[in-house]
Amino acid sequence: MRVPSTDGVTLELHHFGGEGPPLLIAHATGFLAEAYRPMAAVLQQHFEVWAIDFRSHGDSTSADHTAEDGKVSWQGTGRDVSAVVDAIGGGPIFAVGHSMGGASLLTAELMRPGTLTAAYVFEPIIFPGELLTLDVPNPLAESAKRRRPSFPSRMEALHRYAGRPPLGLFRADVLSAYVEHGFRDADDGSVTLKCAPDLEAATFDSADKTPIEDIHPIATPVMVAKGELDPGPGPADLAGPISETLAHGELISYGHLTHFGPLQDPFTIGRDAADFLLRYVS
Repeated sequence: MRVPSTDGVTLELHHFGGEGPPLLIAHATGFLAEAYRPMAAVLQQHFEVWAIDFRSHGDSTSADHTAEDGKVSWQGTGRDVSAVVDAIGGGPIFAVGHSMGGASLLTAELMRPGTLTAAYVFEPIIFPGELLTLDVPNPLAESAKRRRPSFPSRMEALHRYAGRPPLGLFRADVLSAYVEHGFRDADDGSVTLKCAPDLEAATFDSADKTPIEDIHPIATPVMVAKGELDPGPGPADLAGPISETLAHGELISYGHLTHFGPLQDPFTIGRDAADFLLRYVS
């Protein structure tokens, strides 16, 4: 389903199906909706599941020259959430977000209170304002710039990814879905990443992220989740402060997961997200 957003962006909104109230899945930077289909299979037992490809990701387009926040923008991804919620029926809806996706859900709720009924967010990229203004290289952006943009075939991409972290930590069906749907086919038979490394890096570097100091007005119930296997410092270290800043925030930790938890163990994350969100089904 094609959905117009702001800044000339056209979004791809995926309908994964299921029975129950509507729920939106919001993906992490560099990924796309289809990588979360294994987690969606768990959520579909209780919800009608939708999933967004954010601007510059998956089958969505990038912002045009009119974009007030630039080609890549975290405020823009918040507006993307608002656009697809309107397309689904206007909200409020339930939501599960990972990394950038979690931050975008909270940003959308700030922009338009009442967008979300309740949300489960895994390590949302919500940092203290003082960290957002530091003029230092972003290691995530630097890593993205080094990503190989193309491969001779999907099979070679799958083989390379499966043999090294972090993608090698993903459950096999998640990695297969990412490789199947995360590349575009070229005329010569090779494949190229849909989310170009330079756009992924620019997303990480974008300075318009929502700071933690701004999220306290959010009245929506939010479960903030984190993994415990990353050495840090990183997003996991902010999960506790985020949950404490939110008026109705809770915290859950996973000793066996990294920042990529929803892609490593989609069953556990899907189950726990459903258990939390079902508390708020009327």
